[in-house]
Amino acid sequence: MASSVPMTVFGAEKLREELHRLKAVERPAVINSISEARAQGDLSENAEYDAAKEKQGFIEGRIAEVEGKLSAAQIIDPKDLVSEDRVVFAATVSLEEVNSGEKVTYQIVGDDEGDIKAGKISISSPIARALIGKHEGDMAVVKAPGGDREYEVLEIRFI
Repeated sequence: MASSVPMTVFGAEKLREELHRLKAVERPAVINSISEARAQGDLSENAEYDAAKEKQGFIEGRIAEVEGKLSAAQIIDPKDLVSEDRVVFAATVSLEEVNSGEKVTYQIVGDDEGDIKAGKISISSPIARALIGKHEGDMAVVKAPGGDREYEVLEIRFI
C-alpha cells in the first residue's frame, strides 16, 4: 500500500464526516432507489435502474477511496508540533511578497485539503515547497509560471 500521507486533524475529520454521510445516508438512499426501480419490472429498458446502479458504483468507489486515504493518513495536529520556529507541515505562515508588498497567510496542509480561498495550500504546491524549512525573516523564492516570486516569512504559527 502507499506510504503515509500527511493530513491535518481538520482534514481527517472532514474525510470521516464524508465517509459517515456516504455510508449512513447516500448508500441506503441509492439501495432504496434500486429497489424501487426493480419493482417497476423490465430492467433492460429502465433508465432509473441504470442511473441508480451508476450512482451506486460512484458511491462505493468514493467510500473505498476515502477509506484508503484515512488508512494511509499520518494525522498531524499543528498544536503538537515542535519545529524550532521553522516552517513545517501544518504551520500557518504569514508572508509578504517582496515586489508588491502584498501580505498573505497560508496554512500548509495535505494534498486533499488544499483550498487557496480558505488560505490552505497543499504541501505539494510550489509555494509550500519553497517555504518548508524556512525561519521568520527568511526569504523564499517561488518558481511561478509568470516568473519567480520572492516572499519574506513574517510569522510562523501552529494553530
